[in-house]
Amino acid sequence: MKFTLAWLRTHLDTDAPVAAIGEALTRIGLELEGISDRGATLAPFRIAHVLEAAPHPNADRLRACRVDTGDGVVSVVCGAPNARTGMKAVFAPPGSFIPGTGITLKTGEIRGVTSAGMLLSAREMGLGEDHSGIIELAEDAPVGTPYAAWAGLDDPVIEIAVTPNRGDCFAVRGIARDLAAAGIGTLRPWSAPPVPAEFTGGPRWQIDWPEACPWILGRTIRGLRNGPSPRWLADRLVAIGLRPINALVDVTNFFTIDLGRPLHVFDVAKLSGDTLVLRRGAGESFRALNGKDYTVTEQDCAIADAAGVQSLAGIVGGAATGCDETTTTVFVECALFDPVRIALSGRRHQVVSDARQRFERGLDPALPPDAMEAATRMILDLCGGEAGTVTAAGTPPAWQRDATLRFARLADFGGAEVPADDAVDALARLGFTARTRTATQVTVAVPPWRNDVAAPGGPALEQDPGLDPAAAARAAEGCALVEPECDLIEEVLRLRGLDTIPAVSLPQTAPVPLPTLTPAQARTARARRVLAAQGLAECVTFSFMAAREAALFGPTPATLRLANPIASDLDQLRPTPIATLALAAGRNAARGFADVALFEIGPAFAPDGQRLVAAGQRLVAAGLRAGATPRAWAAPSRPVDALDAKADLFEALAALGLPMDSLSVTADAPGCYHPGRSGVVRQGPKTVLGQFGELHPAVLAALGLAGPAAAFELFLDAVPEPKRRRRAPPDLPAFQPLRRDFAFLVDEAVPAETVLRAARGAERALISGVVLFDVYAGGTVPAGKRSLGIEVTFQPRERTLTEAEIEAAAAKVVAAVAKASGGVLR
Repeated sequence: MKFTLAWLRTHLDTDAPVAAIGEALTRIGLELEGISDRGATLAPFRIAHVLEAAPHPNADRLRACRVDTGDGVVSVVCGAPNARTGMKAVFAPPGSFIPGTGITLKTGEIRGVTSAGMLLSAREMGLGEDHSGIIELAEDAPVGTPYAAWAGLDDPVIEIAVTPNRGDCFAVRGIARDLAAAGIGTLRPWSAPPVPAEFTGGPRWQIDWPEACPWILGRTIRGLRNGPSPRWLADRLVAIGLRPINALVDVTNFFTIDLGRPLHVFDVAKLSGDTLVLRRGAGESFRALNGKDYTVTEQDCAIADAAGVQSLAGIVGGAATGCDETTTTVFVECALFDPVRIALSGRRHQVVSDARQRFERGLDPALPPDAMEAATRMILDLCGGEAGTVTAAGTPPAWQRDATLRFARLADFGGAEVPADDAVDALARLGFTARTRTATQVTVAVPPWRNDVAAPGGPALEQDPGLDPAAAARAAEGCALVEPECDLIEEVLRLRGLDTIPAVSLPQTAPVPLPTLTPAQARTARARRVLAAQGLAECVTFSFMAAREAALFGPTPATLRLANPIASDLDQLRPTPIATLALAAGRNAARGFADVALFEIGPAFAPDGQRLVAAGQRLVAAGLRAGATPRAWAAPSRPVDALDAKADLFEALAALGLPMDSLSVTADAPGCYHPGRSGVVRQGPKTVLGQFGELHPAVLAALGLAGPAAAFELFLDAVPEPKRRRRAPPDLPAFQPLRRDFAFLVDEAVPAETVLRAARGAERALISGVVLFDVYAGGTVPAGKRSLGIEVTFQPRERTLTEAEIEAAAAKVVAAVAKASGGVLR
């Protein structure tokens, strides 16, 4: 919300400096965004008289001017095509900073002619984009006078941020009322004497949608002459960033800012019929005053005449009935619209207007008659003519309501001790009239402009037969008081200054703060960090996709089909995030980025549609690598494979604190994975923690992915919570470990995991680690066999092992592997 200091003083009798006003605004909750003092920027510039503008002797497009600045005659070289003898212009002396160009003037010589200053254009002064020539002033402009003061540009512009609940502060008068209540000056009285009607007739209103527009007024004014606005009105609008259009339109803009009361004017000669109807839209299109076309829906309130829609009510008017210099008869609109419907329509059509800002926050329901009279008087003063009778439709809303403040709540709820008399006086200064008062509370009448002070609601708790009557009475009293009472507490405290409210810490509930994240949330955050550290980029994709593509990754039952999808190709809940990640990889490949590494933590949906949240939905950390690994000096680039996905999955599992020795891998991954290059990670025979592998060639072909793609899924809901136990001290044995290598011949079908698990279990008290370091086939290895080389680490804890003990432990390893896999020591 922008306004000038002079505009504010038309409603507020004060001589307070603008800095004090800015501090007071923030102190009472109207946050100051900034104060722009154009007078300070334009202070060096003076009105000057061009005594002579002769052609430059050495340049065809320049003029050598003799300029009377009021302090003497100087030489100025000017390149403006409109520079001429006898004109009045704006002069910048040497040393002046030019805001439009960012330079500081110096006396210089241009093509042999001295130039001791500059004649300015609007853009050079920062007053617009026009730089076609220098500014031409009126003939009676006084030479030597500061231009800003003469042009009325020395008035500071104040901008504040208005919270959504304070629609009354989208008016200069509303801001003045708050400042006066805070002790900054006195609120000037305002009234709108009735303008007598001189004729009857003209357009009339018809409301077909009273929920959207409960009440509307209109008035015809004829015999007027529409033209440019007077200077005082145009200057006020220009100062706050509005463009003057013509007197009629500018009057409506003036009252929108001055009283927070949007108005609209229709050119009667351009209307069809004598009735304007407020109704639902029916798919009609119209061109608005902003030059754009809009199609109104049945959720939009439209104003229509016999020819069709002429306005999107409360948001933007139509160009077909707009007022211009040919307008002689005008119909003035002053309405109340439903704030929610205005907000939804404005958002739907992406129109942001001053009228919408005010209507969607709620207006003063008692103001329309006075606003109509004030607007009528200004139009008659500026344009002449005669006013007709005021026509109305609908009924004025019953806005009258009371609110109660219990004085003790100011300390209990607001944290400040405020005397009862001071609280009542503060509310009175804001327009809240005391109706009844006791020693403990006061009931006030809420003024019509304060839509944010809520009406008390009905005590539904009294209807509960199982509730104690005394408790029901207390609950009913709380329902009737708490919301408007909180508003009154805020009003009293903010007038004292929000900065005076003492800061109070929340009570400490425990010596050690409770964790802010649940174990499940902590696991999710940890998995996200680990996967990002693995070089995967996080994605956020839709949880729904095309049913045809979802079927490639799992069952797609009707229970997981969307009844009202946002698009026809997003009609199925995804069975796994891998599906949407694969689509993302395809989109990247189509744009030349075939090598990607992506991950997402999101929901996957199982066929159990009857209990979707409880049983059919699970949280999955999924990742996908497509194409090839990055090029690096340490290793050449290669196609991604199942082991890349397994490495990502195991890194995440290790970070989540799972004992890696307890995990096993089985070859029963779902059908979307390659059957020979995939696996399922389990903890025990029943708990499935995740799965990994290369995507099936048929899936790649169906999705149009050319290269290999490896993916993994980590089922975060299946990860067991760590047991609550005291952290054990680190295991630091005093004796050196011993490592022995073994090579076993096994059948090609025997998984290496079987050999590792057997070796690990051969002597659990002594063996601290088993790793696979070699896989070899061919050569001297018989057909159908392969050699698996493993390293076993023996860690003594009580004493150094003897050679016999080492040989005995090694024999147990060989025996365990032979029993589990049929392997033979090479």
